[in-house]
Amino acid sequence: MIRSMTAFARHEIKCIWGTASWELRSVNQRYLETYIRLPEQFRSLESVIRERICACLTRGKVECNLRFNFNAISQGAFILNEKLAQQLVVAAQWIKMQSGEGEIDPLAILRWPGIMEVAEQDLDAISAELLVAFDITLDDFIRTRETEGIALKEMIEQRLFGVIAEVANIRQQMPMVIVWQRKRILSKLEEAQVQLDTNRLEQELVMLAQRVDIAEELDRLEVHVRETFNILTKKEAVGRRLDFMMQEFNRESNTIASKSVNASVTASSIELKVLIEQMREQIQNVE
Repeated sequence: MIRSMTAFARHEIKCIWGTASWELRSVNQRYLETYIRLPEQFRSLESVIRERICACLTRGKVECNLRFNFNAISQGAFILNEKLAQQLVVAAQWIKMQSGEGEIDPLAILRWPGIMEVAEQDLDAISAELLVAFDITLDDFIRTRETEGIALKEMIEQRLFGVIAEVANIRQQMPMVIVWQRKRILSKLEEAQVQLDTNRLEQELVMLAQRVDIAEELDRLEVHVRETFNILTKKEAVGRRLDFMMQEFNRESNTIASKSVNASVTASSIELKVLIEQMREQIQNVE
């Protein structure tokens, strides 16, 4: 099952110590990049969080954010860092004297990082609950990526069927194109009153037919289509494989366009390019 690299998940928990909410979001990225923002008192969880993300994901720019609020009434286990608070008050008074403006806001000082702390034994229990909540968020996040991956898979398969249709259309036209090209060359020779011996004329016509022959390119396109369908059924991350397949698709469609001598074949080659580009754009979001 393919997964999208674009997703978002949020999970909130409420406990006696307060509330917390995890947010995970990601966008497409060639490799896996993680950006984790945690409150200072839970900074020790960063390595655990990164390890769990890396165990589940292989590509994408992933942002993880924890919002945490203590419930002062029910918790009652706060420790005031009096020394730091004293330093902040002195600094605030000095700034007020220098500027001659403003008031010292006690609540603002209490919100300063490190002023109010929770007893260490409580942080251990809270951290365990936060990790459980994170796992729930990560599971939801992965399911979102998988759900979007299903939509991407359907879109890619639709375009693959479009490629099959265009290849069949070109194959059907090629015998008529070769006949038309042969008549066209003979007509021009007659108009120019140029006469070639039969053997030389046949050799030239054969060489011309070889130059416009795109049977090999059409065969390779069909092989690429089958391989892409096969890749879409794999359970591991397939984004890089699909990127490579799009390069192969482009190579064959470019050759077909360069060999085209017929407006209808040219139109089909353009449609092939459109279908391939539509797939390529979506594949940029595949993990």
